[in-house]
Amino acid sequence: MPIRAIVFDFDGVLANSEPLHYQAFRDVLADARVDLTEPDYYARYLGYDDVGAFRVIGRDRGQSWSEQFVADLVAEKARRMELLEAEVSILFPGAAETVRRAAQTMPVAIASGALGAEIRRVLVRERLLDCFCAIVAAEDTPKSKPSPDPYLHAVAQLNAQYGGSIAAHECVAIEDSVWGLESARAAGLKTIGVAQTYAAEALTADWIIPSIANLDIERLCRE
Repeated sequence: MPIRAIVFDFDGVLANSEPLHYQAFRDVLADARVDLTEPDYYARYLGYDDVGAFRVIGRDRGQSWSEQFVADLVAEKARRMELLEAEVSILFPGAAETVRRAAQTMPVAIASGALGAEIRRVLVRERLLDCFCAIVAAEDTPKSKPSPDPYLHAVAQLNAQYGGSIAAHECVAIEDSVWGLESARAAGLKTIGVAQTYAAEALTADWIIPSIANLDIERLCRE
């Protein structure tokens, strides 16, 4: 059965923002006297949304952070991300063209652990916001990836616009991480792993591609 909708992850798939996220996490945590190394970030925390990442990092470091303290960390990290992104295109090569080509062919959505304001800020700057029928961000679901909630919500949003006619198995999720692929599979979507953050052999998906620029929209229409 052909694919009828595409749900993109954001960080690591469309936006080459993971190095900036790491830098923002590292600097905010340094102010809290917590050290975060780059290997540790990519191995342990990349798949979480900001709230989840700070909670788990604090727990792993034996910290008893209050919900308010975590919220303050998240707000400061968001402020630093905005400064890091200023006047710089953070999209992967070919990402904008891929999104525009996909949106001309079928409905497209985003399911991401990033904050909605961060996602929309980049999409507005790159003139891509109108390409997306739905955007599911960190604050839109009670649980983040690897829970299926973000992808289930994205499919529900698509169906709200298309009369309930799109089944989860008719959608494909495009992900760069093990956690994201797990989330999409649990929600019943087909999966494409993009080896931009992790090596291809580390990803389990229906298809693996080396970069977002290699997404074959015509093939998806045939599958």
